[in-house]
Amino acid sequence: MRKAMTTRLTGVVVSAMALVGVAALPSAMAEPATVEAAHRPSHPLVIAHRGASGYRPEHTLASYELAARMGADYIEPDLVPTRDGVLVARHENEIGGTTDVASRPEFASRKTTKTVDGQTLTGWFTEDFTLAELKTLRAKERIPQYRPRNTLYDGRYEVPTFQEVIDLAKRLSKELRRDIGIYPETKHPTYFRKAGLALEPRLVDALNRNGLNRPNAKVFVQSFEVSNLKELRRQLRVPLVQLVDESGAPADFVESGDRRTYDDLVTPAGLAEIAKYARGIGPSKARIIPRDDKGFLKEPTSLVRDAHAKGLVVHPWTFRNENTFLPADFRGSANPADYGRAFAEYDLFLKQGVDGVFSDNPDTALAARAERS
Repeated sequence: MRKAMTTRLTGVVVSAMALVGVAALPSAMAEPATVEAAHRPSHPLVIAHRGASGYRPEHTLASYELAARMGADYIEPDLVPTRDGVLVARHENEIGGTTDVASRPEFASRKTTKTVDGQTLTGWFTEDFTLAELKTLRAKERIPQYRPRNTLYDGRYEVPTFQEVIDLAKRLSKELRRDIGIYPETKHPTYFRKAGLALEPRLVDALNRNGLNRPNAKVFVQSFEVSNLKELRRQLRVPLVQLVDESGAPADFVESGDRRTYDDLVTPAGLAEIAKYARGIGPSKARIIPRDDKGFLKEPTSLVRDAHAKGLVVHPWTFRNENTFLPADFRGSANPADYGRAFAEYDLFLKQGVDGVFSDNPDTALAARAERS
């Protein structure tokens, strides 16, 4: 990309040794000062959402590598398991929209309907495939109507394992001579626990094996659920992030009959509770600056200020360049796939004091950050 060299210079040059790995440490939470130094730098973090997914099919090694070369601080793999219990990077366990499985006659009989976190889905699911079977599939662009250029890369890349993502981050940390962080998300943990494929022990094992379960490892672990983060807190020494959707409730709350919603989590009392087990929150952008029914921005909320008052970092999601994802205030044309005034959106949120951004276009995020430094 033309901006890659410029934006790469905005990255913080640190030792790659932190991700190369040391022996795993005993399970315990890190001292707050150590976590603070490692995970709240002087500038907002750029978290490559599913890699550089604005330019390559999401959750592919090519997407992650491009993001790192652009200068992203972290790459973000969403984790789901295979039938034989291997963690792989997919946005969802339903893979009909992100792979070529629908065109594979040998897997036609695997198409099924399931209910995942209350949503009925028909398609193909990672937990019905062994890793060997999944590796025969090829990734494709999930939203070609908005990213037609990404379809150029359809069929070129495998579905990567979490270990392959870690290995890539290690290799690029050495090559680029700066620490490439990883920011994994546990997807649908209650659903997979009930299916006998619990994510948590597999994630903990992977971080331990790679020397990444330590306070100064460049790792965050995130989830939309609460109970699994509380469980992970007892086993991980890296910071945890509570994801907060624009509406609804955590799936584990719904499953257990807990009547609290995401609205309750972002009250001062809710944030104080989050601070007992997590280092930060990852809210929908609309939680910070809502939009009206026509897509125009409203007045900012107090969420960033309230979270900071409880000692929490704030990493909102997701920043994208295309008009269809931007507030109506910043759309540049009537074509939803055209780029709009993305820099104006970044500037607005950076002024709110956020500590990082999830971005599909890390080069744009890095350029926006550099303009404010």
